[in-house]
Amino acid sequence: MRNYAVIGDPVGHSRSPGMQNAAFEHYRLGSPYVKRHVRPGELGAFVEEARRTLAGFNCTVPHKSAIIPYLDEVDPKALAASSVNTVTVREDGTLAGTSTDGYGLEMALETNFGRPLAGAEVCFIGCGGAAHATSFHLAERGVRTIRLANRTLSKAEELAEKLRAANPGLAVETALPSDSDTLARWFAATDFLIQATSLGLRETDPAPFDLGLLRPGLRMAVFDTIYLDTPVLRKARQAGLPAAGGAAMLLYQGAKSFEIWTGLAAPIDAMRAGMEGNSSC
Repeated sequence: MRNYAVIGDPVGHSRSPGMQNAAFEHYRLGSPYVKRHVRPGELGAFVEEARRTLAGFNCTVPHKSAIIPYLDEVDPKALAASSVNTVTVREDGTLAGTSTDGYGLEMALETNFGRPLAGAEVCFIGCGGAAHATSFHLAERGVRTIRLANRTLSKAEELAEKLRAANPGLAVETALPSDSDTLARWFAATDFLIQATSLGLRETDPAPFDLGLLRPGLRMAVFDTIYLDTPVLRKARQAGLPAAGGAAMLLYQGAKSFEIWTGLAAPIDAMRAGMEGNSSC
């Protein structure tokens, strides 16, 4: 059996191998999933190797957009979002790409907060790959408003234009995360706040926005795509707001990748244990 991999730069922190191998072991298919450190300049050579040796692979930073020109087929939604995290290598060596990040976020919000997406107002902090892939998915699921705060305002405006073009009737607003007056107004009308930057991976990171804006009485649930206990999450809980980290998003996007590759139902409990390092496999 050919192998599977997750590629990134860096990739050493990834929990995907433990999670995916737990799923393969559940079906007695061995442990074929590995980490591969692939730098940007090495992506082309990796793709040619993958055509011959892999059955599929996941992409993480910084390859989710860069992989697209190498693919033979791309799901239209992933192409519109310029973000692919799941690649299937067919028997003839052709590559098909899609994104499971949006599904992962949808399931994470549902399992953690139990609130409907349809008609919701969502605010993203950060407009990188995570926000691109997931904002398109949430728009498809019927959210009413998407607000985008990004340090480079032009990138937020670029994503906003793509969202408006693909989703007529969707309200999209943009701002700088340093614009606390605008964020305060947004937060008063937000159902889900999605922290989608890498700020919070290290304790020395600056806050992605003024955390004093997370105050008691807001109706919003706070989700951080980082699967650590970040300052954003701690401040949200102190303010009495529902809050959750990115573990469930990782779990469900990985489960969808497994199902795409194998056609088998993802064993969620086994994958959760593998992700947490508690797999008995």
